[in-house]
Amino acid sequence: MTQALVLAAIDPRIGGVLVLGDRGTGKSTAIRALAALLPSIRVVADCLYNCDPDCPAADCPHCRPPGAAPRLRAQTVPVPTIDLPLGATEDRVVGALDLERALADGAKRFEPGLLARAHRGFLYIDEVNLLEDHLVDLLLDVAASGENLVEREGLSIRHPSRFVLVGSGNPEEGDLRPQLLDRFGLAVEVTTPTVLAQRIEVLRRREAFDTDPDAFLQHWSGPELVLRERIVAARARLAAVQTPEPVLESVARLCLSLGTDGLRGELSLLRAARALACFQDDPVVDEHHLRAVAIPALRHRMRRNPLDEGSATPRVERALAELYDA
Repeated sequence: MTQALVLAAIDPRIGGVLVLGDRGTGKSTAIRALAALLPSIRVVADCLYNCDPDCPAADCPHCRPPGAAPRLRAQTVPVPTIDLPLGATEDRVVGALDLERALADGAKRFEPGLLARAHRGFLYIDEVNLLEDHLVDLLLDVAASGENLVEREGLSIRHPSRFVLVGSGNPEEGDLRPQLLDRFGLAVEVTTPTVLAQRIEVLRRREAFDTDPDAFLQHWSGPELVLRERIVAARARLAAVQTPEPVLESVARLCLSLGTDGLRGELSLLRAARALACFQDDPVVDEHHLRAVAIPALRHRMRRNPLDEGSATPRVERALAELYDA
């Protein structure tokens, strides 16, 4: 889980992370802690859409107001990490007419929603498998286009909304729709620890945090800073990492042998392998990197086989063995 979150932070094009597993295993805690590891970003000051001052959205009402010069004063802010509650209304998610302003002076003013706030950041959905279908449809449209189009109440607003989708849930409570499942670049399983030493360490750390939160955070600030610096350095190396032709062939052969639908599997696998190579400061992607990310990149993209194991993980492992160990 930690590796998948780090890789998504290095290269958001991977497509996000889905974390499924037992209740009480720290899924939400780990995902929300990701925000502290991300470097800050530059945005246009006071822009509700987090526009990049070097490349603001062409139709942003704040950065490019009609009949006025662009206002591009920049500021540095933490990477947006927005929670999408299960009970959120459609207006809260996509945005709607500002009723207070409309009633006060009759002006039609758009009030941006969560999709605007999540632009250039992370959108987190806890219990994602319980998300209502109409919100799933909205997310699919925006994830595919990178834009949020609002046509309602006499308003016609379009604004950029590119975010890393992160979800968590317990598979016992229901399955995800295949269309939404396919939008996650990486999918991992988290199980309750069965090693006594690990469970004791969890108790020890939780007790330390409850006793003195400030001291606990100070103790772990050093390792967090080191990890943040590694993420920043890995991002800088992305453009330079080399992907040999045999690696591309291995990626295609692996997905072909598993019968994955579409080509998102190849893209997610390749991007995750490149991000891992950068994180490990390796100049070239090789078999080691592919093996390390193949299961989270492909396990959720295969059709279910009722005659095979319930989990797709053994099928990916067998395909890797046939590809590299034959």
